[in-house]
Amino acid sequence: MKNCRSLVAAGLVSLLALGNPGWAQSSPAELYGDLFKRVQLEKLFPDGKTFVDATPRSDPAAIMAAYRQQSPQGKDALRAFVLRHFRVPGVNDHGASNLRAHVRTLWPTLVRQPVERQAGSSALPLPAPFVVPGGRFREIYYWDSYFTMLGLAVDGQQPLIESMLVDFTSTIEIYGHIPNGMRSYYLSRSQPPFYALMVDLSKDDSAETATRQLAALRAEHAYWMEGASCAQPSGACKRVVRMPDGTLLNRYWDDKNTPRDESYAEDVTTASEAKGDKATTYRHLRAGAESGWDFTSRWFADGRTIATIHTTDIVPVDLNSLMLAMEQRIEVRCRKADDSACATEFAGLARKRRAAIDRYLWVAKESRYADWDSKAKKPTAILSAATLYPLFVGAASPAQATAVATTVRAKLLGSGGLRTTPNATGQQWDTPNGWAPLQWVAIEGLARNGQERLARDIAGRWIGTVAAAYAETGKMLEKYDVEERKPGGGGEYPLQDGFGWTNGVTSALLDRYPDIAADLEKAD
Repeated sequence: MKNCRSLVAAGLVSLLALGNPGWAQSSPAELYGDLFKRVQLEKLFPDGKTFVDATPRSDPAAIMAAYRQQSPQGKDALRAFVLRHFRVPGVNDHGASNLRAHVRTLWPTLVRQPVERQAGSSALPLPAPFVVPGGRFREIYYWDSYFTMLGLAVDGQQPLIESMLVDFTSTIEIYGHIPNGMRSYYLSRSQPPFYALMVDLSKDDSAETATRQLAALRAEHAYWMEGASCAQPSGACKRVVRMPDGTLLNRYWDDKNTPRDESYAEDVTTASEAKGDKATTYRHLRAGAESGWDFTSRWFADGRTIATIHTTDIVPVDLNSLMLAMEQRIEVRCRKADDSACATEFAGLARKRRAAIDRYLWVAKESRYADWDSKAKKPTAILSAATLYPLFVGAASPAQATAVATTVRAKLLGSGGLRTTPNATGQQWDTPNGWAPLQWVAIEGLARNGQERLARDIAGRWIGTVAAAYAETGKMLEKYDVEERKPGGGGEYPLQDGFGWTNGVTSALLDRYPDIAADLEKAD
């Protein structure tokens, strides 16, 4: 009994020696004074118990000194200060080291089952399960899915990749192309053609699948080149543009020239502010949506305002890089199928396209690849992350890759990842936003061209931004502000969480760079 009393006494003494026994600590109101009052009276958190249960990230005295020095004004500034200095339960107490584990738990929540046709519904039928981006995007989207698949591949979800390829292959068989998304109002346009790269991720080596996929690839190529015959005399037709030397390249287009169903009011407003024919403006807006970059200074004649949009006048470097990748893969698959005529045809098409990319889209004096303005007959002045697409598909020479890397380092590298453009327009595909697919294109493109150090730098910055936003919000987001390393903004709709391509690129990068994952563990 005496020994027990001695142990209890010793324990009490040691607890007192810590200087802060639980019953003698100052309360949050006493510790944080004016900061505490503002947080509670301005109802920074709906539940008054939230802040009082928060854990300080540093010494309370240091936090209060910072509060007095910075004097954050307004509710947003106050919230940012609190989240920077405290781990708030249920708000920003998610460990960054759990990032990849969190992504793995998200995959099942983003899976949807086959869709059957229903009268009056805009949903297009699909035969197999698929992954949606999340948020307002309730259906499968075309180019999103490639970047989602990158994560599925490293997270042990290969069956879902094969399932989504079944959906896309059957979609081409039915419609002749893959729509922007699987809704009837998207059928008049596609999106950046990543199907050829998706097929590279398949592990289904059956002869039947190979035959169907090659036929689908050729059908998709025919869809994009459908305007070839009428482009020859006129200069441009549908998705095809005749360049000054007669070479055919591609542009974004939409088969309709009316306001988009899903953004009807926004398009009507833009057309009312634009000069010229409203139907032409609607076509430019729809073509911008086909590009996936909706919207960006890349498509604006004045580089600033959406009312000057002229997307269909632009020959984009990203689209033509992807068309080159498609033609190269068709050649390889035709050769494997012992179809020498097809292989010869597509080898020739790829050779011509690569030469045209070099001739018209490479701006040597500015060390960048550019979009081409078919009306002005010259490259546009807009630098964008699309400059990295030729590196991504293997179309750049070593000297070109080195030059682009220098430009990226000087003008597109933000503190939190790769900028989309250097232009602040308020549009979501301009600075300060960064997007997961563009980070991957840059990282993969730079790495395959001997620029591994810059590739690793971009990856580290980007994952740091995603991890910081996850720690603060518990969410994976559609886009991020790479200047201030926080959730992104701009665009026609609120910021979405979910989010398919961010999940995919995050998992793929953490798998590719285990040292970045280790750094997250240390920082957490």
